[in-house]
Amino acid sequence: MKSQIQFILASASPRRKELLEKAGYMFRVEPSEVDEEAFERAGVSSEEHCRILALAKAKDVAGRFANMPVLGADTVVDFDGHIIGKPADAEDAERITRMLFSKPHKVITGIALVWKKKGVEIVQADTTIVYPKKLTEQQIAEHIAGGLWEGKAGAYGIQETGDEFVERIEGSFTNVMGLPMELVEKLLLSHGVRANNSLMRQTGLLNKPGDIL
Repeated sequence: MKSQIQFILASASPRRKELLEKAGYMFRVEPSEVDEEAFERAGVSSEEHCRILALAKAKDVAGRFANMPVLGADTVVDFDGHIIGKPADAEDAERITRMLFSKPHKVITGIALVWKKKGVEIVQADTTIVYPKKLTEQQIAEHIAGGLWEGKAGAYGIQETGDEFVERIEGSFTNVMGLPMELVEKLLLSHGVRANNSLMRQTGLLNKPGDIL
């Protein structure tokens, strides 16, 4: 028997897809066609910027799937109130790495749920504070040479660097991966979309604020 699709994920992120699959959700991936660069950042807080983009992505896809709940997300790295995007090249990745790992920074994810058929339009956000370790010149060089910074806001992925780069975090670990699963599960459950939560707990990805990585 074919499994029933519970919702649409308006994101092409492999990390978000993986997190939702591990939680036991059944969903379909339909990336939004929203041009993120068209959204003005000046005068808008990092959290509000995430909310605006997450909602725009969800609404874009919901326009094609009115009968299904659509989940949209947007994640940014905030350093002293400034949004740090994806590095343009290796030189930019090194600049970002040196900056971010000089002191604590925030990872903020906006989450939106849009279900046109039921008139649902909700947007929330979650913030995790990352306390980095002081990196050596060799670590920085190896990180840049390894290419794991490509396509990642802040030029790193916590699931790949983990203990080597991060001293501790305050907040959701999965938020730093691109999807705060604690918030997502509550939001989906409030609209009748349930996951097998035990699968997430078996992975060890759900953590308490302040856990050391």
